[in-house]
Amino acid sequence: MVSELTSVAALWWAVIFSGLYHGLNPGMGWPLAVSAALMERSHRALPKALGLLALGHFLAMLAILLPFSLMFVLVEWEVEIRVGAGLLVIAMGLYLTINRRHPRILARIHPARLALWSFLAANAHGAGLMLVPLFLGLCGIDADTGHKAAADLMQGNILTAFTVAFVHSFAMTVAGGIIGAVIYFWLGLRFLSKTWFNLDLLWALSLIAVGAFGIYAALYGH
Repeated sequence: MVSELTSVAALWWAVIFSGLYHGLNPGMGWPLAVSAALMERSHRALPKALGLLALGHFLAMLAILLPFSLMFVLVEWEVEIRVGAGLLVIAMGLYLTINRRHPRILARIHPARLALWSFLAANAHGAGLMLVPLFLGLCGIDADTGHKAAADLMQGNILTAFTVAFVHSFAMTVAGGIIGAVIYFWLGLRFLSKTWFNLDLLWALSLIAVGAFGIYAALYGH
């Protein structure tokens, strides 16, 4: 019982830390929020832009997690589903390691459509996939396959998907909002242009690491 609670806590902390990590990554959009506030010359534009980015990210997480929540009702294939999800995340990480170019479609989206941009950017970078092994681990812990009906299990998994997406997106918004506010109010866009940092390789490697963790947890963990 204690080890199970520890596993639950570890997975939820991983969801939170992955959100913070996404928020710090410029590729998830906080520079766009800063730019929007500077162009409108209003500090109110910053939280508005961050909110739109958060909405798009949240919807992107649900778009990935909800199909897995429905699939996971096939409890007899639990291990296979989790291993397959881990391999999918690893494949995405390897692809991004080889292909460093950002999708051209993101550059074609109007700057005012931040929610749409955030939704597409999260999916293009595999942000939702990163949550899948953590989400399936939580579903595996919650699922008492001997006593729960399939409908109850599915309902619980869908609720877990919404909760994971919300907690992750909230953590991302907090991290991105803090760094965006610091740059907007104190450092300025000139500082941002001089100190731009690229996390693409680290992002790809983190996907591979999360996928490997998901496979290990499926085979040797809970």
